[in-house]
Amino acid sequence: MTQTAPHPTLPAKQMLSEQVHTHLRDAIMGGRHAPGDALKPQDLAKEQGVSLAVVREALVRLVGEGLADRLPNRGFAVPAVSDHRWQEIAEARRTMEPVVLRMAVERGDVDWEARVRAAHHRLARTPAYVPGEGEHYSAAWSEAHRVFHRTLLEGCGNRVLLETFDRTWTASELARRWAAGRHPDRDHAGEHRRLEEAALARDADTAAEVLAGHLALTAAGLT
Repeated sequence: MTQTAPHPTLPAKQMLSEQVHTHLRDAIMGGRHAPGDALKPQDLAKEQGVSLAVVREALVRLVGEGLADRLPNRGFAVPAVSDHRWQEIAEARRTMEPVVLRMAVERGDVDWEARVRAAHHRLARTPAYVPGEGEHYSAAWSEAHRVFHRTLLEGCGNRVLLETFDRTWTASELARRWAAGRHPDRDHAGEHRRLEEAALARDADTAAEVLAGHLALTAAGLT
């Protein structure tokens, strides 16, 4: 029996789309595309040396991640920055994440505890600022920060809730990158340590309270 060979161009197209997506994501998160800037598929395709279809696929992924807006009859653009937009994101996080953390504390197993401890250890040992990256948090710290917060919530075991976290986290991290500036009076390390301690002590009330306060301080700092 003759078998049909896989389409030879499919893997290459997927690889190109992934590369363009990564390039655009890094460019947006790094501030090389300013808030409100148009993301023109034709220009991006020419710049990256790929087809329009590849660029559009990458842009659609960015829309799903909250890193681009799809504008009716006007293509794509970097999300515009505004206090209203940020406060909506902050409100969503303050509403959802303490509830999900409570679920994680109640449902998480021993493996979850080990991952939380490891994620906090990495975050605590990663420099928040490094030479050459200006007043922004370092890329390594930002990733360790994301992993710690996501790991805390993973004990909930609900994929839909975790996907919602991923989207709101990306949107809030974009706002953080645009709001350059250090906050020396804030004890980030202490806040994260208290989150870890409450979660591993299986104290759901304290964990949810600490996380709500943590998110409120972040929102206030970016207004």
